[in-house]
Amino acid sequence: MRRRTPVLAVLAGLVALVLPAGLLPALGAAPAVAKPVAGTRCAEFPADNWWHADVSRLPVHRRSAQWLSHMSTDRRLHPDFGPSYDGGPGYGIPVTVVGKRHPRVPVAFDYAAESDRGPYPLGPRTRIEGGRGSAGDKHAIVVDRDRCRLYETWNTRVEAGRWRAGSGAVWSLRSNRLRPLGWTSADAAGLPILPGLLRWNQVRTDRIDHAIRFTTDVTSRWFLWPARHHAGATDDRSYPPMGARFRLRSSWSAAGLSPYARRVVRAMKRYGLVLADNGSPWYFQGEQHRKWPPRLLEDLKRIPASAFVAVDTSSLRRSRNSAAVR
Repeated sequence: MRRRTPVLAVLAGLVALVLPAGLLPALGAAPAVAKPVAGTRCAEFPADNWWHADVSRLPVHRRSAQWLSHMSTDRRLHPDFGPSYDGGPGYGIPVTVVGKRHPRVPVAFDYAAESDRGPYPLGPRTRIEGGRGSAGDKHAIVVDRDRCRLYETWNTRVEAGRWRAGSGAVWSLRSNRLRPLGWTSADAAGLPILPGLLRWNQVRTDRIDHAIRFTTDVTSRWFLWPARHHAGATDDRSYPPMGARFRLRSSWSAAGLSPYARRVVRAMKRYGLVLADNGSPWYFQGEQHRKWPPRLLEDLKRIPASAFVAVDTSSLRRSRNSAAVR
């Protein structure tokens, strides 16, 4: 955002005393500082990043009903994270935090033309989604706490002693810059995964300040800003595109849910869900963590998909190549 003079900063503070918080962005007031990644002093991208945008008052997208008609809204949400009861590492996408001295290695990519070359700070202690022998997506998310850089890879594995992945992306957590138009990332939408993960420490401390990543099975061959890529199966635009954002209706009651679940519900009403990949309908992602409460997970499974609407976020865009919002 633009740097304000001290006088303007004082005026913004006075305005904040008399106006509802929801009106402040329209007047150019600075948003609250984004919460840091656990184990670091690095925020999950700047506070004015699209992932942190409050969409509770945005209009419903004109294609909302069409998209939802192709998204199995007769089911309920499914948290794609939690404990594993077969002795496995647990469900969810793990986050590995390293320092600037961690060795960096070259990675060979299957989609090299749309991947950042690196090198990447991968090693024996790098945690991979589902474990190294998994048949799933095998995402690896690594945060360099000293440089505030984010490294993400998909289909991550070691072959003949060398690291390989399907695709990979490197991000500065201090920047709103997007990937080149048309490029994938470790996600089909060409977006970072980390800012869309629900994390236990955020729920525990009631500090959820971002939208949540989710999937559906059939998407169209287009995408909405700030997404940069699609993996669609149809040209029919009545199917949802990558980057579409869905908000839980404010009228949906969380009565009877646990306090932790009510915090997540509140975040879904304020920040919403982001369609970022193809997968099981209405599965939403969180970090792999051994302390996820079973009651929370069961409560989240009670949220009906039919209680969501797609919102139009186009008014938030400041630049085609930036995730910064107005």
